[in-house]
Amino acid sequence: MDQLDFYNDLKFCHHCDQYVRYLMSMEHSYCVACGQKVRLFSENDWTAFNEAMANKRPKGGRPRKKREAESA
Repeated sequence: MDQLDFYNDLKFCHHCDQYVRYLMSMEHSYCVACGQKVRLFSENDWTAFNEAMANKRPKGGRPRKKREAESA
C-alpha cells in the first residue's frame, strides 16, 4: 500500500480552479487558499476517471447455460 504524504496531497478547488492543498475536517475538506470546499477531482478528471474504470469492468453478466434440444 502506498504511503500517504500529507504535504504533497492535493484536491480540486472549484473557486481557485486548480488542485490545491487542503485542510480536512470530519465531514469535508477545505481549500487552504480560499476556504471553499474541495473535491477529489475536477469535473473533467472525474469524467475521464469514470470512463477509464468503465473500460476495465468486465462486460456482460452470468454466462448462458448450455441447453440441449428437448425431446417431446
